[in-house]
Amino acid sequence: MPLPKTYDPKASEDRIYEMWEKSGAFRPESCKDEKAETFTISMPPPNATGQLHLGHSVMLALQDIFIRFNRMRGKRVLWVPGTDHASIATESVVIKQIQKEENIPDPRAKLGREELIRRIADFVDKSRGTIRGQVRKMGASCDWSRERYTLDPTLNRCVSEVFVKMYQDGLIYRGHRAVNWDPKMQTTVSDDEIEYIEEKTPYYTFQYGPFQISTARPETKFGDKYVVMHPADKRYAKYKDGETFTAEWINGPVKATVIKDKIVDPEFGTGVMTITPWHDMTDFELSERHKLEREQIIGFDGRLLQIAGEFAGMPIEEARPKVVEKLKAKGLLVKVDKNYVHRVAVSYRGKGIVEPQIKEQWFIDVNKKVVTWEEQEGISLRQGFGRQEGARRHPATPFGLRGARKGELFSLKEIMQSVVRNGEIKIIPERFEKVYFNWIDNLRDWCISRQIWWGHRVPVYYCSKCGDAKNAQTSDERSAMSDEQLTAHSSQLTAGGQSGIIVSSRPIDGCPHCGGVVHQDPDTLDTWFSSGLWTWSTLIDPSLADDFSISLDEMLKRSPDFQDFHPTQILETAADILFFWVARMILMTTYATGEIPFETVYLHGLVLDRNGEKMSKSHPETAIDPLDIIPKYGADALRLSMTIGQSPGNDTRLYEEKIAGYRNFVNKLWNAARFVLIQCEKEKLDPKAIIPSAYEPKTLADFALFSELLSVRGKVTLGLENYAVSVAGDSLYSFVWDFFCDWYLELSKGESNLPFLVNALREILQLLHPFCPFVTEELWSSLKHENADILIKHPWPVDIALAEGKGITPREQFQVLIDVISAIRKLRVEQEIEAGKDVAVFIYTKKHAELLQSQEAHIRRLGHVGTLMIDAKPVKHTNVASAFLSGTEIHLSLEGLFDPVKVKKSLLKEQTSLVRYRDGLLQKLRNQDFVSRAPASLVEAEKGKLTEVEEKLKKIDERLAHTILHLKHN
Repeated sequence: MPLPKTYDPKASEDRIYEMWEKSGAFRPESCKDEKAETFTISMPPPNATGQLHLGHSVMLALQDIFIRFNRMRGKRVLWVPGTDHASIATESVVIKQIQKEENIPDPRAKLGREELIRRIADFVDKSRGTIRGQVRKMGASCDWSRERYTLDPTLNRCVSEVFVKMYQDGLIYRGHRAVNWDPKMQTTVSDDEIEYIEEKTPYYTFQYGPFQISTARPETKFGDKYVVMHPADKRYAKYKDGETFTAEWINGPVKATVIKDKIVDPEFGTGVMTITPWHDMTDFELSERHKLEREQIIGFDGRLLQIAGEFAGMPIEEARPKVVEKLKAKGLLVKVDKNYVHRVAVSYRGKGIVEPQIKEQWFIDVNKKVVTWEEQEGISLRQGFGRQEGARRHPATPFGLRGARKGELFSLKEIMQSVVRNGEIKIIPERFEKVYFNWIDNLRDWCISRQIWWGHRVPVYYCSKCGDAKNAQTSDERSAMSDEQLTAHSSQLTAGGQSGIIVSSRPIDGCPHCGGVVHQDPDTLDTWFSSGLWTWSTLIDPSLADDFSISLDEMLKRSPDFQDFHPTQILETAADILFFWVARMILMTTYATGEIPFETVYLHGLVLDRNGEKMSKSHPETAIDPLDIIPKYGADALRLSMTIGQSPGNDTRLYEEKIAGYRNFVNKLWNAARFVLIQCEKEKLDPKAIIPSAYEPKTLADFALFSELLSVRGKVTLGLENYAVSVAGDSLYSFVWDFFCDWYLELSKGESNLPFLVNALREILQLLHPFCPFVTEELWSSLKHENADILIKHPWPVDIALAEGKGITPREQFQVLIDVISAIRKLRVEQEIEAGKDVAVFIYTKKHAELLQSQEAHIRRLGHVGTLMIDAKPVKHTNVASAFLSGTEIHLSLEGLFDPVKVKKSLLKEQTSLVRYRDGLLQKLRNQDFVSRAPASLVEAEKGKLTEVEEKLKKIDERLAHTILHLKHN
């Protein structure tokens, strides 16, 4: 039965996805070879905040390409889907929803912790269902039976176990440090959760005793009583380190102290600065180094404190100009630079302006050398971690530090550097390795606690009754900790007068030492702490989560999925979360399991609009919603538009016309298959009865197709093996559209070799399947052999050798034929010859005469040629239009077809119109007001129009010259 005239994705995609899922194809168990090599991807879990965006769609499309390709290559493939609880983002969304719908200004205060968490959990349950549907719509062939969520009981257990282990190793500590505080969300945020925006602001210079100091933030200067200068700055040589002086200041005289430190740049400003240790990271570190006093100026609500005197209670922005006015009235304002530009820190999640504050928080020490690595059989493995004796590993090199000495200790930062520097983890594109190393070089201790309620609660309990700081684990684990460790942890963890500290992976109701009432730490862990465990925590056997008698190591050893599918092979994710997530996965996984989390990191860039600008809700006309696009154009068209032409690490532009173009490609493939099936019906040949081995080329077109198909198969296979998606996709696209549809099918008409054609089309569907799975599966159902499996389970095409002859290859011969027909068509267009009207053509070629004579019927039909002469010896002609190829002359007779006087008149008229249009564009682009004020995208568009019109004028000049020459000779 022939296919419908057009492909309707809405009628096919849901049905096909359901068929795939029911077939078990998404599960690794569908691979019949239990000893086959594994290929694993842990899907970056989308935030449980609702709808997926285009970045997720790119990620899903690329990962599904890798998954389907490797599945067809016969590997045991596992793609683990899931969602992230996204602590700050999710809590923020729900709080805003409650504020808007229920008119509750402060939901935390009104509802309390338990009720707010319940509401967030209800919201997440619904949004996770929405996300599942969206992932399915993209055609993602992930194993839904292994779906995970970062707040699942199993992952909760893993998070607590790693926290406890890090604490035992002395890597987790609690202390007062300068942290990034989001007054809007009322929580700390990490360095990597901050965006910087440039802002023009006044830069004030004030007199401070005998010195002049400059600042953009005078409202923070109430507590400034230290003036710092470089010890080698000769201008201030007479001032001694530790020397004091009295300076008139905002609220009266202050006693100030001179500090000499190399942190000051003598070339910047006056070479002198005062410091605000409570509200500046650099100043805090300087105060630590010199043991200086620190005073808080700004409260956690973003308002000035009592130290500000008359300005107390004011928001920062309100206080700033008033402080300046007071200093000016005192004669202390020296000058103002109104063009100063500085960077303002903004929370990535909450979008509030971030204020450095000193606060007691939980941290991971990234510099402490506590991790031991030992050489084993030429590789380095963390001793005793999670890998069964003789367990099967993926062929890739296991994790290790090259040249590590037995028993040598390393820091987390050193391990993070080593696994990438040694090539055990490869980053694509390679240029991001330099960015990665630069980030690690500047990595500070990681603040892992957050002052919000949604998320993994810190597994620390406080007992006010006893002072026993021992860890609530097994007696063996407790005895392994020295008294010095226990004492150190006790002093670090003492909080609010409570000295009894219990760190436990198992939830507890009472103190295990005295039976007293315990209170769990109110803070939650940074989202990236739990998602940093994603590649392996998702592979832990859920049945082990409630058994607290077994250790983390035992959980790893007794989890078949971890033993079989870890490390994973590739992490495909956005380049902008290289530090948020990728680096932390390397840190957490190498520490917790002794293995790398993945062998390759593939980074994609941002999806921009047609003008190269970031899509936003403020410009809905350029924003693209995948859920709107898929019903209109189909998932295949969207996938193709985001992957073909996409290079790793670079931003890509996406707009509706581009997606429509790939919809046209899908339709072209559909029509090609429909043509083949119609031919089969005409010949009364059942395509399902055509055996795969009937791959016998007969005609020149067949041999050329076979040769080209072998070449494309090699490019696609090699490209996907090396994650070069664009190389593979571009090769396939041009082959299918230009070679197969535009030329082979046209030239195959009248030379029916349907068994060969059906098998060639089958292979094309196999090669295209990872890129556009829905339409290929639909067509496969009509073209596959009756005994063949569905396409998602079908093997990748195997190599078939074709005997090579001497001399010019079939593919080269075919190209000669294509070039000749194309040249005739071009001459017809240039001479404005009516479509379908037969012409007389004379071809002279010594090199290809025999070939072209054998293909005369094709030349006549596709070139609309009536009289055709092919000879080796050229003859001089008049009144012809000519084309010259390598070794071939083509002359198209213009007798009765061409009126040079009429053509010249038409060309001159068109030239005059285009010159007028070009001059208008030139005038606009020479107008500096237009160029400076118009959006850059508009200016570029006008330049593009100018280039286009100049190209048209060039072609008209060429045709005019040819026409005038024709008039002279005739």
